[in-house]
Amino acid sequence: MKDNVAAAKAALSHMDIDTSEAAIRAKSRDFFWYSPILKDRLDHVVADFVVSPKDEAQVIEVLRTCYAHDVPVTTRGAGTGNYGQAMPLAGGCVMHLRYLDKVKVIAPGRVVTEPGVLLKDLDAACKEHSGQEIRMFSSTWATATIGGFIAGGSGGVGSCTWGSLRDLGNIIRLRVVTMEEEPRVLEFRGEELARVSHAYGTNGIITEIEMPLAPAYDWVEMFVATDDFGEAVAFAEDLANQDGILMKLGTVFEAPIAKDYFQRVAPYVEAGTNLIGLMIAPHSMDGFMTFLGRRSEARLIYRNDDFDWERTPGPVFEYGWNHTTLRALKVDPSITYLQVRYGYPQHKELIAKMRNDFSPEILQHLEVLRENGKVMFAGLTLVKFSTEERLDEIVKAHEDAGAMIFNPHRYTLEEGGRQTVDDRQLKFKREADPKGLLNPGKMIAWDDPDFSFDRMYAYSKLQAAE
Repeated sequence: MKDNVAAAKAALSHMDIDTSEAAIRAKSRDFFWYSPILKDRLDHVVADFVVSPKDEAQVIEVLRTCYAHDVPVTTRGAGTGNYGQAMPLAGGCVMHLRYLDKVKVIAPGRVVTEPGVLLKDLDAACKEHSGQEIRMFSSTWATATIGGFIAGGSGGVGSCTWGSLRDLGNIIRLRVVTMEEEPRVLEFRGEELARVSHAYGTNGIITEIEMPLAPAYDWVEMFVATDDFGEAVAFAEDLANQDGILMKLGTVFEAPIAKDYFQRVAPYVEAGTNLIGLMIAPHSMDGFMTFLGRRSEARLIYRNDDFDWERTPGPVFEYGWNHTTLRALKVDPSITYLQVRYGYPQHKELIAKMRNDFSPEILQHLEVLRENGKVMFAGLTLVKFSTEERLDEIVKAHEDAGAMIFNPHRYTLEEGGRQTVDDRQLKFKREADPKGLLNPGKMIAWDDPDFSFDRMYAYSKLQAAE
């Protein structure tokens, strides 16, 4: 393996290759350490080298060269994922797409872009060009790339209106390079998009993306407080069901999350305050204020266009999605999290059951999500970690009750998803990556087709800890 790596690295020496051990280590990691389970398993993982191609032609050259030398390739954007998606479990080459950062075409309702563009820069370009913005983005908007979002994300800010990334219409087209003796460049639309979206770069490298746009607004960002958690949940759900009010975020934080973990919010709330984070379009504010006036238990404590707080809390969306976990971790390193789907129509019943069974060991953090036209909730539940066995018990209790867990303490596609094989992605991997060199260890169906999901999958070629 070392000879192969050395030969591939030498053949690519005319490209931008990192030589610093510290840089290679940094670019071999993502936010896997949100999970104490993954931190234990993956903390030692590091690439043999990092190469940053300048364009699609160089991407093809990297893949062709590494294929010839049997060197694994793990593709990376900004590394803001949480499950080891961008970590080279078998070593080899990390291909960093930071230079593929061109916004190519902006047209009414759509944008064509390279994968290495930061979400905030993509939004800024679309807004400056024609007053448009991307429909949804991760809470790591300021640092994450659009390619990483497509390859590793599932939804985010905007999902309360537009649904999940893989819902029809939320990706228009993907351009993908295969890893074969002579890599092919393919264009995917429609049904074919599911082959490579949210596939962690295990079966093709995305080099161009076409996404839908929506009108850009100076969103009014707000915090609404309630003393009753059930009222907070009902407020967020009922607001999302107001057809005439346009919203981009609806987040619910169970007490005492706001008081304990949101340092800039804490002076304005009590330990028993449940909080709702919102983004509402300016033209919908009259409707929103009317809606608020009908909810006697809810009170508006902050809006970004009119506030008397000593200092701004910053963007409200940076309190939601996985930023909630990050803020809690900074205060209490024993905190970790779960990802839960509370599906319609049992969503509120399931939330109440989990809260009744586990509070305060777990605290509810909910994101309004739209699925098949129905408002429901995704849970990014805060968990006070004690042992791996106890965490597994909590996961099982959710699943037994009917709440689906997308396990963030696993590094494979299947375990972090629906615990089933995606035949479309597996079939395409056989075509596009015949040697299994793309991001190895992340697709169980490729490595162990008979895996029974009765334990945590352990990749057989995972680097040994020194």
